[in-house]
Amino acid sequence: MAVEEEQKQFDADELLKEFDSEADKRVLTGFIGKIVSAIAICFTLFQLYTAFFGVLDAQLQRAVHLSFGMGLIFLLYPSRHNWSRTSIHPFDLLLAIVGAAVPMYVVVTYHQLVLRAGTVTNLDYVIGGIGILMVIEGCRRVVGKPMVIVALCFIAYAFAGPYLPNILAHRGVSPSDLVAHLYFTTEGIFGIPLGVSSTFIFLFILFGAYLESTGLGKFFIDIANSIAGWASGGPAKVTVLASGMMGTISGSSVANVVGVGSFTIPMMKKLGYEKEFAGGVEAAGSTGGQLMPPIMGAAAFLMAEFIGVPYLDVVKAAVIPALLYYMGIWIAVHLEAKRKGLKGIPRHQLPKLKEVFWNRGHLALPLIAILYLLVDGQTPTKAALWGIVIAILASALRKSTRMNPGQLIEGLEKGAKGVLGVLVACATAGIIIGVVTKTGVGLKLAGGLIELAGGMLLPVMFFTMITSIILGMGVPTTANYVITATIAAPALIQLGIPIIAAHMFVFYFGIIADITPPVALAAYAASGISGGNPMKTGITASKLAIAAFIVPYIFVYAPVLLMVKATPVEVTMAAVSAVIGMFGLGVAMIGYWYTTVSGAVRVISFIGGLMLIEPGLVTDILGIVILIGLYFFQRNKANAQ
Repeated sequence: MAVEEEQKQFDADELLKEFDSEADKRVLTGFIGKIVSAIAICFTLFQLYTAFFGVLDAQLQRAVHLSFGMGLIFLLYPSRHNWSRTSIHPFDLLLAIVGAAVPMYVVVTYHQLVLRAGTVTNLDYVIGGIGILMVIEGCRRVVGKPMVIVALCFIAYAFAGPYLPNILAHRGVSPSDLVAHLYFTTEGIFGIPLGVSSTFIFLFILFGAYLESTGLGKFFIDIANSIAGWASGGPAKVTVLASGMMGTISGSSVANVVGVGSFTIPMMKKLGYEKEFAGGVEAAGSTGGQLMPPIMGAAAFLMAEFIGVPYLDVVKAAVIPALLYYMGIWIAVHLEAKRKGLKGIPRHQLPKLKEVFWNRGHLALPLIAILYLLVDGQTPTKAALWGIVIAILASALRKSTRMNPGQLIEGLEKGAKGVLGVLVACATAGIIIGVVTKTGVGLKLAGGLIELAGGMLLPVMFFTMITSIILGMGVPTTANYVITATIAAPALIQLGIPIIAAHMFVFYFGIIADITPPVALAAYAASGISGGNPMKTGITASKLAIAAFIVPYIFVYAPVLLMVKATPVEVTMAAVSAVIGMFGLGVAMIGYWYTTVSGAVRVISFIGGLMLIEPGLVTDILGIVILIGLYFFQRNKANAQ
């Protein structure tokens, strides 16, 4: 049994490396391994020190953060896929030294840079140019080529401005001006994204590393099994619950798929679900974790900074759409189980909820504490710090979960290594933002999008959706939000959409790129576990996640779903009617309600569901009437068979 578990973990690790370049890092041992571990621990200690005693000036904090990150990236991620994963190539060692030294130039010469007020010397120009190249190369290694291509296109745009058509034309940017803007101001590489990475995001990733060490993931799976494992299609419902809970501490759809799917996909297949459906459930459930408060793949912190609202406002706005997303998957899974007559797992084979909470319920205390602190008005930094402390203390309440000194030190190391993907993605996103602010292309693209849509909101949303999905393909959560928020959101804002609705809209479609064919990394990873067809798995996942394609349109027209300028009664009514509406959409997607549903009934059910999701008394009444009529029709049809 132990051998089987070890093989399963090996296969999971290999699968994660295949679909998530961030996981494909070196495993170093011996003296060099200890040196790299020491660097990672020092990185975490620096972040903890500045969190406790106050961060440095913005550019200094971000420069030290980037210096540690770039050094570790080149030490841990080989330049070529066929290079050794157990030793460091001399070329990578050289790049690690250069990558760490270049940001420290900003620290060493900080006062001179301030006094020069943006004037770039020849040495600055050389150092800045190398720094930009180091960030792009680090991004290629950790994040992958899609984001690098986007960044390079923006750099090319900065130089090509005078030669472009009128709508995209600008006077052009000289190399020295671009380097100065991207590397020696806080509007480029050292901009808001890296600033958030160097404060909130790092601490929450460290928090997640300690939670993982306590065994919280197994706790979530056991809770989900005890709650839903016995029901119709139990393992699939377990997947939905466990993936949603894991989303509170994970920032990667693919990592969620591999972590939870290694257990749940085989269970679903054993029960009788088709390979593609089993993989689709896991992919959709795991991708939704990035939409689930409070962490939301760390993008919530960036969103709060970008739009200038308290972090808690972003969390509140995300709650109802996230619940609708998971409710839609749950309903689809239930109807599919009923259609196929799939039973759950016998209760005696499942963990008892009372015993699960008695043995490991204390592991949830850090999450409860963080939510309480955020609601109480504490900053995300303070909430994350207390979360880390409480996670360590809570784990000590029982011997089975207690972390020993070695695990505490390992947590410091895992936190530093875990932030590298976000760090370099944020730095690269800073290049994109820097070009946008330098050339004004953001407003040009927004104006062009509005003009293409004839100034009408619905076409603008459709074009924005397509843009966000394309830009989100193969790009991590934080990075795709930064890109879409910079390029696509301004078009919606220009048409008078509330800023939080516009940003949430592009965030949603950037995220579900992970399950949208043809580039559906989460679905491809799930198919690697299930053995199903990757494209069919992606299509199935997209059908199950139908709420993610519809709800953003609804909350743009009716921000009440985001709790924007709405009373508690309005929010409650909108949420309840939307949940009922999700059932109508589920019937349309699965084609079953007591018995097989005809094509016409599926269309009518889809329309009724949409009416209920759209807030409003008239649409709610019409939607309810439609679904009640379909209920009696389907019930009578089932009884007649």
